[in-house]
Amino acid sequence: MQRIINFFRGSVRLEVTGPFPERFLNLCAQDYLSFWDICWLPDGGLRLTVSRHCSRRARALGEKVGCSVTDAGEGGVPSFLRRFRRRYALLLGMAVSLAAVCVLSQFILFVEVSGNETVTTAEIVTALRRLGLGPGTYGPGVDESQVSRDLLLEIGELSWCAVNLHGTRAEVLVREAIPTPELPDESVLGDVVAQAGGIVSQVEVLSGEGAVEEGDTVLPGEVLISGTVVDPVPEYSELEPQTRQVRADGRVYARTWRTLTAQIPLTVEVKVYTGEEVSRFAGHILGLRVNFYGNSGIDLERYDKITKIWTMSLPTGETLPLSMSRETFRAYETAEAELDAEAAQTMLEQRLLETLKEQVGEGEIVSVDYTARVTDGVLTVALTAECQEEIGVFRPFGT
Repeated sequence: MQRIINFFRGSVRLEVTGPFPERFLNLCAQDYLSFWDICWLPDGGLRLTVSRHCSRRARALGEKVGCSVTDAGEGGVPSFLRRFRRRYALLLGMAVSLAAVCVLSQFILFVEVSGNETVTTAEIVTALRRLGLGPGTYGPGVDESQVSRDLLLEIGELSWCAVNLHGTRAEVLVREAIPTPELPDESVLGDVVAQAGGIVSQVEVLSGEGAVEEGDTVLPGEVLISGTVVDPVPEYSELEPQTRQVRADGRVYARTWRTLTAQIPLTVEVKVYTGEEVSRFAGHILGLRVNFYGNSGIDLERYDKITKIWTMSLPTGETLPLSMSRETFRAYETAEAELDAEAAQTMLEQRLLETLKEQVGEGEIVSVDYTARVTDGVLTVALTAECQEEIGVFRPFGT
């Protein structure tokens, strides 16, 4: 600990020569002058180290005993800073650096979000910025509890949130709400009808009475499970059968055939770049944009805008809110070009198959067949598919 104190306080290495250098040591001890690291020289002198502020007293004590006390070197922070007393640029840079550290340490530079799965980090960071928390925000002025409550109101998919400030880093912990399963309204009565035509392959009745059997052919809108139930009567009873209405429920699977079509012209307009470009540079500091250009107008009639951003980051991987961007505007003209018919057909087939998968959902696509034709420069692709899917959908009475 004493070494650290001496380092910041500064020390002077003295060389003492004379007839009786040991008397000098006695006077220093009597005057309570602290010294250390004594080294005797071959010529009878000695070297020792004293505190920087005690060097004058040591020279005065040397004169009393007739010894010559000279400096043999300095050490510590004061001697290091004395080297820069004429280097004003370095002193200014050091002062600016210290001021920047003191000032920037009061602002938030990083926002870390953890605990989210379905809600994206970008959505949470954008909501936090609207609430006043983001890179460049003054840290001591942030109310963590209030921001947490406002974030829960801003994003309904979150059930819990905590904001913790650690210097220049804001840690945001979230927990997503578990969605409540949708339960059918039992007070609404109705039938299960077919949303697509096909041949019934399986019927599972949970509530109501089945209106079709396996192998039956049904059309869209036809009742599959009836919500009107006939209560049975005892055998040989003279009572009339009674009917009641319930909410029909169940699953009906069927073989279906779907046909989808898509078109695309084989002659399209494409971009041809003229080679004329305009570039603009801008800096982004703590969320503020600084433009390095004057005129913001673009003289190009048609152009593409390409933005490239260089962001500063620490060796540990954290990105700093300091970045440089370049916006390039490339002029172009339009010209007609012929599409490759095979490539266009492949693209349409892929998109039709994706659309079919969305319509079938959890069902199974048994077979797919494509047909293509070109009429007046327009390519038409038709998809015909056989599927195994659930076709039942609930329909309330009276609709």
